[in-house]
Amino acid sequence: MIATQIPLVERPLIPPSSPHALSAAAVRPHLIEAQGVFKRYGGLTVLRDVTLGIREGSIVGLIGPNGAGKSTFFNVLTGFARPDEGTVRFGDRDITSASPEQRNRMGLARTFQIVKPFQHLTVLENAMVGALGSISSTAEAKKTARGALQRTGLVARADQPAHSLTLSDLKRLEFARCLATQPKVLLLDEVMGGLNLTEMREMIELVAGLRQEGMTIVLVEHIMDAITALADELHVLASGELIASGSPQLVLRHPRVIEAYLGEDLGDVEN
Repeated sequence: MIATQIPLVERPLIPPSSPHALSAAAVRPHLIEAQGVFKRYGGLTVLRDVTLGIREGSIVGLIGPNGAGKSTFFNVLTGFARPDEGTVRFGDRDITSASPEQRNRMGLARTFQIVKPFQHLTVLENAMVGALGSISSTAEAKKTARGALQRTGLVARADQPAHSLTLSDLKRLEFARCLATQPKVLLLDEVMGGLNLTEMREMIELVAGLRQEGMTIVLVEHIMDAITALADELHVLASGELIASGSPQLVLRHPRVIEAYLGEDLGDVEN
């Protein structure tokens, strides 16, 4: 895969193990952290000794070739897969053994690559499913869901059945359902795939706006323009290993990243 040409900044790349991987301005503590995570399926090691911290209020990008372990890492963070070794912490709590429902109530929410709404429920009812995970009042859940639809530009379609939506609107609905859970950390798994340029810009503005309000966001994304526009820090997985971390502009010039993921053309880009 060849990345879109991007502007480059000349600063030393900081290795993944460094505690200073974020820029000097990003000094907040880690809100969620994986430490020494291994995940195996039979004889296949999908994640190998992955240590990665996500700072509160930041946008963190996670990239890598297909099969690198990105979605598996999301599954480990959100409780859909338990690591064979290693731990996951959320704030000061060890959540390695917590269920997805427990983590969601703590403030972790995620989207999935393949959008699967409740087809015959309305758009509003789909968003309410997210809200009802932590809100017992139907009226309050409806209010929260409607607010999430307003935020994602779907409130005018609130009474339509989900099966009538376009791909772009289905992705917005998935997003809205996550927002309705009122998360502290939002994990977005390729929410921009299949969107046109206008839709992508709208999604970038939505994500950037959430960060300005203090939400912590983790992006798995193949669209480099989106990553470079949003991410404060970028981590790269290849064959289940973390091979580089740092600012997007620097990571995308790392020789191992170019070799494993981006293709040779990016290595020839000059400032």
